[in-house]
Amino acid sequence: MNGPVSLPSAHSTSVLPSEFEVLCPPPQLLPGENIDQYHALQATIFRDLGPQSAIEWLLAIDIAELSWEMQRYRILRHRLLNTYRHKAIEMTLRRIDMVGIAPEFQDAAETYTIYNALDWQLDASAATDIEARLRAYGFDQHAISMEVYVQAREIFILFESLLNGAQLRRLMLLKEINNFKRSISGGP
Repeated sequence: MNGPVSLPSAHSTSVLPSEFEVLCPPPQLLPGENIDQYHALQATIFRDLGPQSAIEWLLAIDIAELSWEMQRYRILRHRLLNTYRHKAIEMTLRRIDMVGIAPEFQDAAETYTIYNALDWQLDASAATDIEARLRAYGFDQHAISMEVYVQAREIFILFESLLNGAQLRRLMLLKEINNFKRSISGGP
């Protein structure tokens, strides 16, 4: 599950000055996320923003964290769409394969359709054959993608709102850090 990641000693020499390390908690990474990629993104943002004071570092840390969250949301949204693509293939195969099936054979045909969709996901050769069969019935990749978005619309809206919320918070923090730097330098 989520939890602090113990950092190897190589990461202790980060871009963050040692006096401000207390401001930056260990990242809460999900399984499969890469600590080195997290630190690379964080270091890039720190270099771009060039924070000097504790307040600037706090804002920069939050900006880096929001940037990581946005990257996470995009990856999860993409994986979710791939999952729904499998369901869309299954649904489209149902539209083709279940037409005209006698009621006593519908359960067997349904099972066969589920297995075909699984074959599409796991076997490249079967996927090619199934996609050709779907195209023959007028279901190209665009039609499948439309079905994906129809099926995933509610969860897709959730991811879009998460992304938009993180982006808005990040933009507000960027504006805040710029305003803070201007007030320190005495500029307009």
